[in-house]
Amino acid sequence: MSFASLGLRDELLSAIAAQGYTTPTPIQAGAIPLIFEGCDLLAGAQTGTGKTAAFALPIVQRLGENIPRQKRRIPRALVLVPTRELAAQVSEQMNHYARRLSLRSTMIYGGVTIQAQIERLHRGVDIVVATPGRLLDHAERGTVNLSQIEVLVLDEADRMLDLGFIDEIKKVAEYLPAKRQTLLFSATYSRSIKQLADELLDHPRRIEVARRNIAADAVTQAVYQVERSRKREMISFLIRQGGWNQVLVFARTRYGADKLTEELNFDGIRAAAIHSNKSQSIRTRTLAEFKRGDLRVLVATDVAARGLDIERLPHVVNYDLPQVPEDYVHRIGRTGRAGEEGIALSLVSPEERPLLAAIEKLLTYAIPRRTLAEFPQVAARRTMRVKVLKQAAQAPKSRTPAVKKAQPPAKGTPSRRGKTVAERPAPKTGRRGSRS
Repeated sequence: MSFASLGLRDELLSAIAAQGYTTPTPIQAGAIPLIFEGCDLLAGAQTGTGKTAAFALPIVQRLGENIPRQKRRIPRALVLVPTRELAAQVSEQMNHYARRLSLRSTMIYGGVTIQAQIERLHRGVDIVVATPGRLLDHAERGTVNLSQIEVLVLDEADRMLDLGFIDEIKKVAEYLPAKRQTLLFSATYSRSIKQLADELLDHPRRIEVARRNIAADAVTQAVYQVERSRKREMISFLIRQGGWNQVLVFARTRYGADKLTEELNFDGIRAAAIHSNKSQSIRTRTLAEFKRGDLRVLVATDVAARGLDIERLPHVVNYDLPQVPEDYVHRIGRTGRAGEEGIALSLVSPEERPLLAAIEKLLTYAIPRRTLAEFPQVAARRTMRVKVLKQAAQAPKSRTPAVKKAQPPAKGTPSRRGKTVAERPAPKTGRRGSRS
């Protein structure tokens, strides 16, 4: 099957060819014809299988067939996503297709000034890619008009539910027209997703191109069992010995991400961290540096688990296992995308074995174990210098006889200068002196 057989316009076929794609992925081949039919869609697919293009291509073509004449356009398509990074990724791909048909697209998310977004909306757009919270801010302010939305897309819907956006999604839906096409895309399919689909979708068609909750086959997985205290040594060793030039590392906490970044830079491995405590401008700049190859390691929390689309990313490392087993699938889905192969490694301490068991139960198979026989027993630590100084301070004293310090002259005796040192007067006695 080719993209041309799906009924796409020549302009879009040219845009697809410019990206280097020749044949549609299973989710694209299954979803695009159904979206053209105008029916609601509930789609489940592995992360990294081309879901964005599966809804972006037919939406752009549909809107391009009827471009409004007025200069200030009202949004006709809305894509809701869980994170800022995913909003930027989807918006970039949407713009790549939309500009071929003279359509305007913009993204809306929190963490940046709202005024610039208001100005872009005022100039008129056809497609809005947004996170639920910031979009709701615009809707309540009256700075965005959602009454003409023809297509609503919920991308990574399960992740939005995990992040607690269910109330915001329902409130946004109140601003939308009742007659619309709704498309729900999810990497996993759970009861909560089914409940959301029952509320927002009207007799949807359902497609699922992969088994439920299964990691992509293009990803080679492995587990290294290591003590928690030696994880940093092992990841530095793996990066150096393997000659890895682009590695995405997942840490559980923001503090852990910053600490690991500091340690890797101390080891001479250029790294940077992105998490929710970083401003959006810093996160955007850091991600751009990583994509260009200026950074060797990008350390991220789960805020980036689904929002990163890095072309041909070869390695993903779980420095800490996630608390939620499904997040493991999303993390390793950052590699092995678009037909490329990838490697996903997990450093598992004894305390994390229950988390590993939960992940393997979800996958329905055991992840292969690996060992490093050549892993050094002693590796350079950032605190080694401090330890050396402590050891030096605790070392036994030299056998060389110490030079005696000069003793102060006795009271009432002449000093070296010939002066007599006066004796200290005796304490006074009495009622005042007797008090302690």
